[in-house]
Amino acid sequence: MENVKHFNSFAEFYPYYLSEHSNSTCRRLHFVGTTLVLLIVVLTIGHGAWAWLLALPLAGYSFAWVGHFFFEKNRPATFQHPFYSLLGDFVMYRDMILGRVPF
Repeated sequence: MENVKHFNSFAEFYPYYLSEHSNSTCRRLHFVGTTLVLLIVVLTIGHGAWAWLLALPLAGYSFAWVGHFFFEKNRPATFQHPFYSLLGDFVMYRDMILGRVPF
């Protein structure tokens, strides 16, 4: 079984999360998936079509997992740290928009 890293806070986790996203293609795929997730949420609220929310995991995870398995060549952090990983995705998305993390 793989060693699981333990983190006491998100601030402690985020540098690890970024290290697991060193490949630019992987980060770009995460960006596409997160953009789709946000678009689905906005459209769902705007149209009241709540069934669209079922597409959220497919939109978010499919792009991210392709990035990890084929480009980054590692296991997604979400398997060991689901909450921090989800939060990390949105923080990395923001940081990419702000230019703190390269595309």
